[in-house]
Amino acid sequence: MSQLRTVQVLGGGAGSSAHVVSLAAGLVARGVQVTVCAPAGVDRSHDFPATGARFVAVPRRSDPAAVAALRAACADADVVHAHGLHAAVRTGIALSGRSTPLVMTWRARARTEGARRRLLHLLERRAARAAAVVLGTSSDLVDRARRRGARDARLAPAAIPAGASPVTGRDGKARVELGAVGRPLLVSVGALLPHHGFGTLLDAARVWRELDPVPLLVIVGEGQERAALQRRITDEQLPVLLAGSRDDTVEILAAADLAVLTCGGEAPPPTTAHEALRLGVPLVAAMTGGPAELAGGAAEPVPPGDAEALARTVVQLLGDREQRERLAAAGLVQAAGWPTEDDTIAHVLSVYDELAQPLATVRR
Repeated sequence: MSQLRTVQVLGGGAGSSAHVVSLAAGLVARGVQVTVCAPAGVDRSHDFPATGARFVAVPRRSDPAAVAALRAACADADVVHAHGLHAAVRTGIALSGRSTPLVMTWRARARTEGARRRLLHLLERRAARAAAVVLGTSSDLVDRARRRGARDARLAPAAIPAGASPVTGRDGKARVELGAVGRPLLVSVGALLPHHGFGTLLDAARVWRELDPVPLLVIVGEGQERAALQRRITDEQLPVLLAGSRDDTVEILAAADLAVLTCGGEAPPPTTAHEALRLGVPLVAAMTGGPAELAGGAAEPVPPGDAEALARTVVQLLGDREQRERLAAAGLVQAAGWPTEDDTIAHVLSVYDELAQPLATVRR
């Protein structure tokens, strides 16, 4: 068979973009011809041509001009791979009437209500039915794809890019700068959005301020809820610091006595979870779905949205050094078993080969 030609279609999400950089480099190294279609700004931040892939700027919109540009970019492809729901919907429209197989990677479950929820349901059904294969990054996403009518839905957890090495201590420059010397340091990372559970986290912090010494909770991230959260912190005199976006997030997390995750199962496994486990930082997590599969038994679980359970669990762990050490060790073991980038690339390539071979037979 001649050189396999693939097109990777992105909507512009940071998680998917980082994954496609790794995937494109690995595929090119294995002799696959790769074209990446994404909004122009995505290329400026990720430099896809450096991987050996060709880059084609395609707008996010699904208007006729944007779909036509995507259709032209996919004209000679053996397999097209869309990353994310909206990218898959646009790509399905662009490939309408063609026999080119479409693969969709589904990385996240969006959380919506009302009319937007109904629209999301329709988009999910359209994307799932357009794809020859849906690759879900967690078993709940695979089940969701099947419910939406996917012909073939498979579990394919994406590799988590290599991060920092495990930490050897909890003291250091980060704790001094944050004002956490001589007191426990709790860290949470994420966008400050309504559905990410930071309100629940502040509810729990009202209990922690009664401890001696009082723990400091540092929240790393920015978002539309920042002003409202800061008002609560000030009005209620909570021991919480909103640190904003930081370049040293990993160092801050590595300095923590406990990492705290509150966003549950409506998002892809967050930085707080995978970095905490890899760094050997004990993790308390409200999670279901993908994040729960990621952590296995290496995190102390609490029900999503339950501030009382969260507060109680943190207080218990701060008073139990041995349990924190057990969680830290379990996290390192769990992280060691995650799929590597080579594992992910090999799996994706096997799906491409499976889909492209029947097409090559027809073309002969």
